Amino acid sequence: MIWTTRPRSRVGSLAAICAGQGPSVTLLHGVGLNAEAWGAQIDALSQDYGISAFDMVGHGDSAGVKIAKPTLSDYVDAVRANLTAPTVVVGHSMGAMIALKLAQDPAVIGVVALNAIYQRTSTASAAVRARAKQLWDERSVNPKSTLMRWFDDLTSPEATACERWLRAVPMDGYRAAYSVFANENGPTASELQSLHKPALFITGEREQNSTPEMSIQMAECCPRGQAHIVKDAAHMMPMTHAGEVNAHLRTFISHCHQGEV
Repeated sequence: MIWTTRPRSRVGSLAAICAGQGPSVTLLHGVGLNAEAWGAQIDALSQDYGISAFDMVGHGDSAGVKIAKPTLSDYVDAVRANLTAPTVVVGHSMGAMIALKLAQDPAVIGVVALNAIYQRTSTASAAVRARAKQLWDERSVNPKSTLMRWFDDLTSPEATACERWLRAVPMDGYRAAYSVFANENGPTASELQSLHKPALFITGEREQNSTPEMSIQMAECCPRGQAHIVKDAAHMMPMTHAGEVNAHLRTFISHCHQGEV
C-alpha cells in the first residue's frame, strides 16, 4: 500500500480525515504520526462506516498544545469534545491510551486498544522516560532509533511513510506528546474492571514495549474484554498486518453497533 496525503476536515478544534457514511468509528494515532497512518483501516472500514481519523493535538494539521506541560487529560478532552455518538473508538499506542480514557464516555459504545501499554516494568519505564528527556536536547526529530524499534526493514513502504511523518511532526508537539506517553503507565486495574463496555486489545507477537502479556492482562481485567495477538507483528501492526487487524476490527465494530458483543 502507498500512504498518501489525504484531505482534512475541521472537526471542532482538531483536524481529521473523514471518510464514508454510516455508524461512527473514531481512529486515534500514536506519537509522531498523523491520521494518514490509518490509511489501510480508513480504506477498509469506510465502505460501511463513517470514519473520523483525528490528527492528535500538535500533530498533522491539528494545532499545537497551548500550555507548557500538557497532561493526558488535555489530549483526551480534545477528542472527547468532538466525538460523534454513538461511536467505537480505536486507538494505537498513545492513541490507545487516549481511547481507554474515553471508554467510559456516554458517546462511546466500544473501545479497541492496539499496541497499548499497561503497567510497564521499572526498566521499561526508565528507558522511555530517558528517551523523553533526551528530546529536550534535540532541535528536530531524529527518527532512526524509533524506526529501528518499529521495523526490521527500514526500506519498506511502511517504514518509509513513518520516517516521512516523523520528520514532519513539529518538535514541540512531538516532545509534549512523548513526555505524556512516557510518564503514563496505561489504565489502572480498577479502571478496566469498571469498564462494562466491549473492549478489544490487539498487539503484535513481536511487540517489545506494548507486549502480548499487557494486552492479555488488560482484557482479563475487563468484564467484556477480549485479546488477540497478531503473529509476527510488532509496533506498527496496523500498517504491516492490516489485513488481520482489519478483520478483527470489522467483526468487533459490527457487533458493537448491533449490540451483540
